[in-house]
Amino acid sequence: MSSPDPLPGPPGAPSEAAPAASHDVLIVGGGLVGASLAIALQGSGLDVALVEAAPAGALPTVFDQRNLSLAEASLHALRALGVLSRLRAPTGAIRRIHISRSGDFGRVLLDAAEHGRDRFGEVVVARDFGDALEATLATLPRLRRYRPARFLGFDDGSDDRRIARVATDAGESRIAARLVVAADGTASAVRDALGIATQRHDYDQTLFVARVRGERAPDGTAWERLTDHGPTAVLPRGDGHYGVIHGVARDEADAVAALDDAGFLARLQQAFGWRAGRFVDVGPRSVYPMVRVLAERTIAPRAVLVGNAAQTLHPIGAQGFNLGLRDALTLVECIEAAQARGEDIGSAAVLADWAARRREDREQTFAFSDGLARATANPSALAAAMRGFGLFALDHDAALRARVVGGAMGYRGDVPRLCRGEAA
Repeated sequence: MSSPDPLPGPPGAPSEAAPAASHDVLIVGGGLVGASLAIALQGSGLDVALVEAAPAGALPTVFDQRNLSLAEASLHALRALGVLSRLRAPTGAIRRIHISRSGDFGRVLLDAAEHGRDRFGEVVVARDFGDALEATLATLPRLRRYRPARFLGFDDGSDDRRIARVATDAGESRIAARLVVAADGTASAVRDALGIATQRHDYDQTLFVARVRGERAPDGTAWERLTDHGPTAVLPRGDGHYGVIHGVARDEADAVAALDDAGFLARLQQAFGWRAGRFVDVGPRSVYPMVRVLAERTIAPRAVLVGNAAQTLHPIGAQGFNLGLRDALTLVECIEAAQARGEDIGSAAVLADWAARRREDREQTFAFSDGLARATANPSALAAAMRGFGLFALDHDAALRARVVGGAMGYRGDVPRLCRGEAA
């Protein structure tokens, strides 16, 4: 079992006191990427700690009913880490991807079989994925978990340690670490404490996420219907339902949120059409304003940003978690390489190596996600013509399709070993 959760030290211990604990790696944030990183580090022999906002027995709020599209590269890694085998609900295979835009000519149909694959990826419900991550974390005897805990900031450390201040029910204490990893999401407190600025762009869109039942069961097709106001994605879940992401203009969000189930289904049907048949039932809806956040740098002395703390992307193309997982797994490889050379895992050279390895994937994935979101929402006639030509070219050019598919499946830039299906 994991070591005890409560933070040691007397309540209200002053920040000038000696650190209550010291670890090799301190991960702040127990969500999708932070938990995955903690699991991936367990073979390293390092003393790893995880600071989590949620108390024991509860999952972070990110593990809700939203639908995660796991790319093939991510599936390879999560299978090797023992997470996929702990999923309790069936996943939904994505065998085909259908892309179209309202008002534009042309459409794209990508088929996994054309690329020698059984599937491009799989759809997993975030709640079920969170349960699987938690079950895996519970098997790690060396992992120290501070929960519920909140990162407060940094105190003066030393050349070989950072000192983090953390608040728990027991009070405030200081934790030393050779490397601090910010995996605490879009509004990262660690990023702010490091003084790392961000570039922000509000897409002026709000996303509604729900589970929908149709007259026809999913057949493995993931549909992406694009409009001026954002995408509507209809994804094949493993439970026979569809996972839906419906984007609306921000100034319409309150009115859409006020719709009853019948009204929401009617709006969804109008926006998406009848490609998947009639939608007949909808579950609880979650609402997310869509703002892109990009950290201007991803490393600082003895600290690194991963996942949404480094980049929060528009969900079009389903790249966010997949990119963050590759952040985490590349960091593990850089740490293991440093250990093999007898080097300090938190040194500037190791972190610079990680940032260099992540640069191409991060830049290309960001450009793909942001460019697609901006281009598809542009209502001008010129943009419509260019989109139509692009869809036509993609649908008729096998080499272009292969490049797009390879990136979507997680094979951009320097791909971590586990994502390539290689043994840990």
